[in-house]
Amino acid sequence: MAVAATPDELLSLGKSLHQRIVNGKRRVLNAQQDASLLVLTDLILPATDTPGAKAAGVNAFIDLLLAEWLDTEDRDRFLKGLGDVDTRARAAFGKDFLQGTPEQQTALLVAFDDEAARWKASPEATRGPEPFYRMLKWVTLFGFFTSEVGATQEEHYAIIPGRYVPCAPADTLSPTE
Repeated sequence: MAVAATPDELLSLGKSLHQRIVNGKRRVLNAQQDASLLVLTDLILPATDTPGAKAAGVNAFIDLLLAEWLDTEDRDRFLKGLGDVDTRARAAFGKDFLQGTPEQQTALLVAFDDEAARWKASPEATRGPEPFYRMLKWVTLFGFFTSEVGATQEEHYAIIPGRYVPCAPADTLSPTE
């Protein structure tokens, strides 16, 4: 999934998508996929002293991207990759991803991340398709940092920070003014 946009355009797009999320209703993801995505995104961006992906509703954001923004090929590739998480979990620890322990789930994500790093380090001519985990990580970060909690509590984004002083030399203002 390639996105050609400036950071401001991505922020604007993300914010507009977050405003259209209908809580509790998924348009593309079934309950199993949504629950898996909730855990996956929360493992990528867990809550610490600031909210994580779960608090930002990143799983709902991804559902909206799948429904309204991604083309059919990218949506199908994402859903196939999401389904492959359970296949890989069963091979790694004998049960679906959601039934694994947090340690097993984290170990699987570490393996995905290692694969993505090897893919990125390989020559472009021999790479093959982008790994699912790279897509997942990108949309998780995009969804989080364009959410209200991500932008305000993590990034401390303020539309108009401080006070507005037009045409003042930078060295004449003190931090307390």
